Amino acid sequence: MTYEHWSHFAQTWGMIYFVVIFIAAFGYALWPANRKRFDEAARAPITEKERGDDRPLA
Repeated sequence: MTYEHWSHFAQTWGMIYFVVIFIAAFGYALWPANRKRFDEAARAPITEKERGDDRPLA
């Protein structure tokens, strides 16, 4: 096989691989069972400040 064949193979299947990974991550983020976990993570900085733990993350 030539470089062109390998390049075409890598481009095609690489794109398919990344599209599948993107769809899986997007589906995970929007799955109804994960809503509570993401809502808690979104409020974490606010609740930490209310408890007095407002140290910088550095």
